[in-house]
Amino acid sequence: MPSKTYKVSGMTCGHCVEKVEKFVGKLSGVHEVKVELENGNVAVSGEFNDTEVVNTIERLGYSVHQ
Repeated sequence: MPSKTYKVSGMTCGHCVEKVEKFVGKLSGVHEVKVELENGNVAVSGEFNDTEVVNTIERLGYSVHQ
């Protein structure tokens, strides 16, 4: 299954992790989302649209660095 890891800044707490996992996890084709708060990594697996993932994370108020 394809996967991609995004570098995300602005996440500071467990609530941030829950929010990103919840909303990115609802996107079409996303199988799994794992957020590592310590290093700012968001790993997404599945057959998903990269632009939708980035836009969703940014709409939540975080910055994605690719």
